[in-house]
Amino acid sequence: MSSIGKTVKVSGPLIIAEGMADAKMYDVVRVSKLGLIGEIIEMRGDRASVQVYEETSGLGPGEEVVSTGEPLSAELGPGLLTGIFDGIQRPLTTLFFKSGNRISRGVSVNSLDRERKWHFVPSVKAGDVVEEGDILGTVQETEIVSHRILVPNGMHGRVTSITEGDFTITDTVCVLRNEAGEEKVCMLRKWPVRKGRPYREKLSPTRLMVTGQRVIDTLFPIARGGVAAVPGPFGSGKTVVQHQLAKWADADIIVYVGCGERGNEMTDVLNEFPELKDPKTGEPLMKRTVLIANTSDMPVAAREASIYTGITIAEYFRDMGYHVAIMADSTSRWAEALREMSGRLEEMPGDEGYPAYLASRLAEFYERAGIVKTLGRDDRSGSVTAIGAVSPPGGDLSEPVSQATLRIVKVFWGLSASLAYKRHFPAIDWLVSYSLYADKMKEWYDEEVGRDFLRSRQFVMTTLQEEAALDEIVRLVGMDALSSRDRLTMETAKMIREDYLHQNAFHEVDTFTSMKKQLLMLRLIYEYHRLAGEAIESYADFSDILACPCREKIGRAKYIPEEELSSFDEIFSEMNAELKAVAQGGEEDV
Repeated sequence: MSSIGKTVKVSGPLIIAEGMADAKMYDVVRVSKLGLIGEIIEMRGDRASVQVYEETSGLGPGEEVVSTGEPLSAELGPGLLTGIFDGIQRPLTTLFFKSGNRISRGVSVNSLDRERKWHFVPSVKAGDVVEEGDILGTVQETEIVSHRILVPNGMHGRVTSITEGDFTITDTVCVLRNEAGEEKVCMLRKWPVRKGRPYREKLSPTRLMVTGQRVIDTLFPIARGGVAAVPGPFGSGKTVVQHQLAKWADADIIVYVGCGERGNEMTDVLNEFPELKDPKTGEPLMKRTVLIANTSDMPVAAREASIYTGITIAEYFRDMGYHVAIMADSTSRWAEALREMSGRLEEMPGDEGYPAYLASRLAEFYERAGIVKTLGRDDRSGSVTAIGAVSPPGGDLSEPVSQATLRIVKVFWGLSASLAYKRHFPAIDWLVSYSLYADKMKEWYDEEVGRDFLRSRQFVMTTLQEEAALDEIVRLVGMDALSSRDRLTMETAKMIREDYLHQNAFHEVDTFTSMKKQLLMLRLIYEYHRLAGEAIESYADFSDILACPCREKIGRAKYIPEEELSSFDEIFSEMNAELKAVAQGGEEDV
């Protein structure tokens, strides 16, 4: 039931309207003759506080406010992939052709194209009994992704008719009969963005989401269906890390939400993704990507909605049985939008002016990630992996958004400004970062990568921690004061940092490293450390160990293409021969 009221106060993106007694929380409203889109975020009697998602300049008391009676919802169906939407799922390409470079206020367009026809192929036949979540048929949305049309939530029954053919998303493709009569099914779905989509069972994440980034996959892994935070100061590489994950993560679908970051960062995505090829299919990565752009020069209030729009789209593809990764860049800008609206509502502020419910709102977003058994009778499972960037002012991780996020997520990739200034990418600080998924995935690592992978990981972590302790001594008295064994530890740690953890995102080979290659590289460094240690025990001169030609080959191993991994055998044998010769020379000198 629609409700019509009048504005009594306009304060930036917040409007107070009275005469809205029939309206409900989170109803979408239209404001003034311009038809500006807003959402009710507070009700007090017949007074509604409306968060307006468009520019409100020029509005004043007495403007008409009309409730649509429906919550803010996402349109779900064929046409989402390759789409570029704003925070409330308006298609930016359509808006450009309708109103030019600047989005006209109050412009109303459908999120998904109602005219385009899609070829629907049934998966069931007339007479079959189906329940909610069952697959009715498929549409080949892009060359990479087959869009599965599911029985809508709350529907079930016997199929009375279903037809293969070309249909728009609003055409009837199937008719179901149940105790309520006949129900028509089309390909278009609508779902309230603030409400999580239902599933049968939530599972514990036990499988690695391979990213191809060595510091992540080896030291601080994220499980498929896990949650991670990427905090760091300005210029430390948060966006570049998320771009790399969006390009190479082992996910079927990517949802990239740019909420409040600079427009040129979204432009990079728009320029790169159509050019980059999916390593599995050879097709452009854009064909399995949905972009939601609500950049820093777009309405502040819509940042808050953009996060929910993104996670709803991710859950929709999860319900089809796909594995989805959602990147939110950045949740700090989203939290600032919450703070602004909370201030205008004159709510009691929490730390640093953020609303007291900041942590619960963040938890509501991240808890919608996970790996689940979906509705339907075919035992499908799908996942949503959530990775949120956090932009603390000055890199101060004690600020409220960072602290609230760290209490929720299981993976913390702390970015270091000092590493970024040294041109070390990814600038993930191995001394402060952590992952709580590594032990849970031991069985997967042992079966899929190798039984010595986690042992090698522990060796890397121990060596880097020992280097940090020895570094204090080196600063005080110099490298020459260290024993040969400690100097070897420092040299091995340098190899780990420069030859393994450092990765060139712009190099065609080094930008992505398979788990098999990661294990081979770790074995190289571990064997070098072991053989060099034996040479030291044989009284070999440390300078002779450093002078071995194999040292340079280990450094260049990262540039060996995936199809030439057999060349690692040659490096292993050369290193073995060279270091044993050095050890033998030390024994002869003694």
